[in-house]
Amino acid sequence: MEETIAGARNTRISGHIPQQRAETPLEAAVRYAEERHWDVVPGTWLETVGGTQRCSCGDAVCPAPGAHPARPDWATQATGSATAVRRMWQKQPTASILLPTGRTFDALSVPESAGFLALARMERLELTLGPVTLTPDRRMQFLVLPGASAKVAGLVRGLGWSLPSLDLVALGEGGYVAAPPTRFGSRGAVQWVCRPTPANRWLPDTEELIPPLAYACGRDR
Repeated sequence: MEETIAGARNTRISGHIPQQRAETPLEAAVRYAEERHWDVVPGTWLETVGGTQRCSCGDAVCPAPGAHPARPDWATQATGSATAVRRMWQKQPTASILLPTGRTFDALSVPESAGFLALARMERLELTLGPVTLTPDRRMQFLVLPGASAKVAGLVRGLGWSLPSLDLVALGEGGYVAAPPTRFGSRGAVQWVCRPTPANRWLPDTEELIPPLAYACGRDR
């Protein structure tokens, strides 16, 4: 927790995320499957067309270039087999890494500013965190135990908030998060605010994180 919060505090102050491990998408995808037993699936990738990078989906105005599912049946293709993962990324080495939610974890997605505010509050409350990502479109995803989607609205309501009034989204079955080192077009790469380590293998319950996240989202409106 100390490393995570120290990195988060430094990010708020200096604008820099803690040093990231230099890995190819293939190396990172295999590590997620082997070390965390996460299902992973390759998504779209970036292609250079006329000197400009575009999403492999072909949409010139793609909202998440190089960082979304590449096929309708993407969820059924996700696997935790390192052998299968190697085979998939060898076919397309620059494909994004997508982690399906609703399986080994769900994700609570909030704006970046609210996420860092919540991290500071979590430090004071001495809460244990799971891995946390930060995307170039300024969203932070907190990984929690599965089942978050069914709980969030009631938990937020119990705190006196209305979920539609907060920019707090629970990603469960049918959803996904993009994992480092996935790139979002020219905007940069997904990064870990809190890296996956043996210390955070056991994920927190949604109930633990909703109070500080809801508070931070309410302050951030």
